[in-house]
Amino acid sequence: MLSEFLKDYLSIILFLIIALGLSCAFIMVNFIIAPKNPDPEKLSPYECGFEPFEDSRMKFEVRFYLVAILFIIFDLEIAFLFPWAITLGNIGLLGFSSMMIFLFILTVGFIYEWKKGALDWE
Repeated sequence: MLSEFLKDYLSIILFLIIALGLSCAFIMVNFIIAPKNPDPEKLSPYECGFEPFEDSRMKFEVRFYLVAILFIIFDLEIAFLFPWAITLGNIGLLGFSSMMIFLFILTVGFIYEWKKGALDWE
Protein backbone atom coordinates (compact mmCIF):
# COMPACT_ATOMS: atom_id res chain seq x y z
CA MET A 1 0.00 0.00 0.00
CA LEU A 2 2.78 2.42 0.93
CA SER A 3 4.78 1.58 -2.17
CA GLU A 4 1.77 2.35 -4.41
CA PHE A 5 1.29 5.66 -2.60
CA LEU A 6 4.95 6.56 -3.08
CA LYS A 7 4.86 5.46 -6.70
CA ASP A 8 1.87 7.67 -7.43
CA TYR A 9 2.77 10.71 -5.36
CA LEU A 10 6.56 10.66 -5.08
CA SER A 11 7.05 13.34 -7.73
CA ILE A 12 4.56 15.65 -5.99
CA ILE A 13 6.16 15.09 -2.59
CA LEU A 14 9.63 15.76 -4.03
CA PHE A 15 8.37 18.89 -5.73
CA LEU A 16 6.89 20.18 -2.46
CA ILE A 17 10.08 19.40 -0.53
CA ILE A 18 12.25 21.16 -3.13
CA ALA A 19 9.89 24.15 -3.24
CA LEU A 20 9.87 24.43 0.56
CA GLY A 21 13.66 24.09 0.70
CA LEU A 22 14.23 26.73 -1.98
CA SER A 23 11.77 29.11 -0.32
CA CYS A 24 13.50 28.79 3.04
CA ALA A 25 16.91 29.14 1.39
CA PHE A 26 15.90 32.32 -0.44
CA ILE A 27 14.52 33.84 2.76
CA MET A 28 17.68 33.00 4.68
CA VAL A 29 19.96 34.36 1.92
CA ASN A 30 17.93 37.56 1.80
CA PHE A 31 18.07 37.87 5.59
CA ILE A 32 21.86 37.42 5.59
CA ILE A 33 22.79 39.54 2.54
CA ALA A 34 20.27 42.41 2.81
CA PRO A 35 21.66 45.73 4.09
CA LYS A 36 20.58 46.60 7.61
CA ASN A 37 20.62 50.38 7.79
CA PRO A 38 17.19 51.45 9.00
CA ASP A 39 16.15 54.99 8.28
CA PRO A 40 13.85 56.95 10.65
CA GLU A 41 11.53 57.59 7.71
CA LYS A 42 11.37 53.89 6.92
CA LEU A 43 10.57 53.07 10.51
CA SER A 44 7.75 55.61 10.73
CA PRO A 45 4.25 54.14 10.70
CA TYR A 46 3.01 56.38 7.88
CA GLU A 47 4.22 55.73 4.36
CA CYS A 48 2.57 58.72 2.67
CA GLY A 49 5.23 61.21 3.75
CA PHE A 50 3.15 63.52 5.94
CA GLU A 51 1.59 63.39 9.35
CA PRO A 52 -1.97 62.09 9.60
CA PHE A 53 -4.78 64.62 9.71
CA GLU A 54 -6.96 62.85 12.24
CA ASP A 55 -7.10 59.80 14.42
CA SER A 56 -6.30 56.52 12.70
CA ARG A 57 -9.72 55.26 13.71
CA MET A 58 -11.55 57.78 11.57
CA LYS A 59 -14.61 56.62 9.69
CA PHE A 60 -14.34 55.82 6.01
CA GLU A 61 -16.95 56.81 3.51
CA VAL A 62 -19.36 54.16 2.38
CA ARG A 63 -18.06 54.60 -1.18
CA PHE A 64 -14.87 52.76 -0.31
CA TYR A 65 -16.91 49.72 0.68
CA LEU A 66 -19.22 50.08 -2.33
CA VAL A 67 -16.29 50.09 -4.73
CA ALA A 68 -14.80 47.06 -2.98
CA ILE A 69 -18.08 45.15 -3.17
CA LEU A 70 -18.55 46.10 -6.82
CA PHE A 71 -15.04 44.92 -7.60
CA ILE A 72 -15.72 41.57 -5.92
CA ILE A 73 -19.01 41.15 -7.80
CA PHE A 74 -17.51 41.80 -11.23
CA ASP A 75 -14.40 39.79 -10.38
CA LEU A 76 -16.63 36.81 -9.58
CA GLU A 77 -18.41 37.34 -12.87
CA ILE A 78 -15.13 36.88 -14.69
CA ALA A 79 -14.36 33.82 -12.54
CA PHE A 80 -17.61 32.26 -13.74
CA LEU A 81 -16.93 33.15 -17.36
CA PHE A 82 -13.68 31.19 -17.72
CA PRO A 83 -15.06 27.70 -16.97
CA TRP A 84 -18.16 28.51 -18.99
CA ALA A 85 -16.08 29.52 -21.99
CA ILE A 86 -14.02 26.34 -21.79
CA THR A 87 -17.06 24.04 -21.66
CA LEU A 88 -19.22 26.03 -24.07
CA GLY A 89 -19.11 23.33 -26.72
CA ASN A 90 -20.33 20.67 -24.29
CA ILE A 91 -23.12 22.47 -22.41
CA GLY A 92 -25.30 23.26 -25.38
CA LEU A 93 -28.03 25.83 -25.78
CA LEU A 94 -29.28 25.58 -22.18
CA GLY A 95 -25.86 26.46 -20.76
CA PHE A 96 -25.43 29.28 -23.23
CA SER A 97 -28.86 30.78 -22.49
CA SER A 98 -28.44 30.49 -18.72
CA MET A 99 -25.11 32.35 -18.89
CA MET A 100 -26.65 35.02 -21.10
CA ILE A 101 -29.42 35.51 -18.50
CA PHE A 102 -26.75 35.73 -15.78
CA LEU A 103 -24.77 38.30 -17.76
CA PHE A 104 -27.93 40.25 -18.54
CA ILE A 105 -28.82 40.50 -14.84
CA LEU A 106 -25.28 41.66 -14.00
CA THR A 107 -25.36 44.19 -16.83
CA VAL A 108 -28.68 45.60 -15.63
CA GLY A 109 -27.18 45.91 -12.13
CA PHE A 110 -24.12 47.63 -13.52
CA ILE A 111 -26.22 50.11 -15.49
CA TYR A 112 -28.32 50.80 -12.38
CA GLU A 113 -25.18 51.49 -10.32
CA TRP A 114 -23.84 53.75 -13.04
CA LYS A 115 -27.09 55.74 -13.27
CA LYS A 116 -27.26 56.09 -9.47
CA GLY A 117 -23.71 57.48 -9.42
CA ALA A 118 -22.13 54.73 -7.32
CA LEU A 119 -19.12 54.70 -9.63
CA ASP A 120 -18.59 58.48 -9.63
CA TRP A 121 -15.80 59.68 -7.39
CA GLU A 122 -15.75 63.23 -6.10
